[in-house]
Amino acid sequence: MLINADKTQNWKSDIAQSVDFYNQWFMRFAPKAYRSTRVETTKQVEEALQRTKNLTDIGPGVLKNDPSVLPILRMATAPPIARDRLIGLAQVSGSLVRSMELDKRIPPQMKPHTLDDELQKIGEVIKTLADRDILTWLDSGKKPGEQERYRAATIVADRLCGAVADPIIRNEQEKRQLAAIKRWLESRGYTYVEPRLIEKPDAMKPASFSFRLNVPVKQSGRTKQVNIPIDVVVMPKKTMRGKFPILIEAKSAGDFTNVNKRRKEEATKVNQLHATYGKGVQFILFLCGYFDSGYLGYEAAEGIDWVWEHRIDDLAILGL
Repeated sequence: MLINADKTQNWKSDIAQSVDFYNQWFMRFAPKAYRSTRVETTKQVEEALQRTKNLTDIGPGVLKNDPSVLPILRMATAPPIARDRLIGLAQVSGSLVRSMELDKRIPPQMKPHTLDDELQKIGEVIKTLADRDILTWLDSGKKPGEQERYRAATIVADRLCGAVADPIIRNEQEKRQLAAIKRWLESRGYTYVEPRLIEKPDAMKPASFSFRLNVPVKQSGRTKQVNIPIDVVVMPKKTMRGKFPILIEAKSAGDFTNVNKRRKEEATKVNQLHATYGKGVQFILFLCGYFDSGYLGYEAAEGIDWVWEHRIDDLAILGL
């Protein structure tokens, strides 16, 4: 039995209610989430200033000891520079910069003299473009006072948080969605199980659920299986032994622009699940926010159904 995929007459109303639901949450909680992240980021910037001697030492030694400082350094320039812009300006290896920022490490395969040369170039670009309006001590040559350093750190932290504002909000929204599902399930007698304790999905006990469980699937053209993460895995109370649990993917969106770019992800995931475990696998989306009729129509055509967060009780239709 379909929940919402076949009820096109309700889509327009549900979209409007979902947008309102998301916006109300955003206005109440997004500023708090942003502020708490900003406080933590300010501490990180202050620590980076201390490690680089207030940005007077950005040599290879400092960058090798603490590669994760690089995103902070990029936001301490005027203007702040993107990762790819730094790569171009310094004329260094893109894999080096990405490894430092994303993996927080130096690529182990780089030759020492090449590494030192490229880190030196990165440091020179940062020094040349350093924002002297906030790093006022660079021109005066004096050691900055505590308040002066803190002021600079807050400005750089604002820039960092601005650059990652969307991920901050998405992370908080995902936490909230999973918490809502957890409350709903537990109120109906379901028990949470740590994913590390689950040997395989179809071995889960009835009336149990887990979050972020890796489910092995076959990939087209490959012999080895790969794991795909599933946000929520629920084994209904009334189920037969060996029955596959219900899989739920929590999704939120703060605008209509990006959802259609991501809609193929779910289609690929469900096709892999069906190819591995059969067409009987139930894969449901848990939606909150800006999902338009184009997105919904695409998912429905792929055989994917959904539950709106503003009508969370529709989960009961799944037999939960």
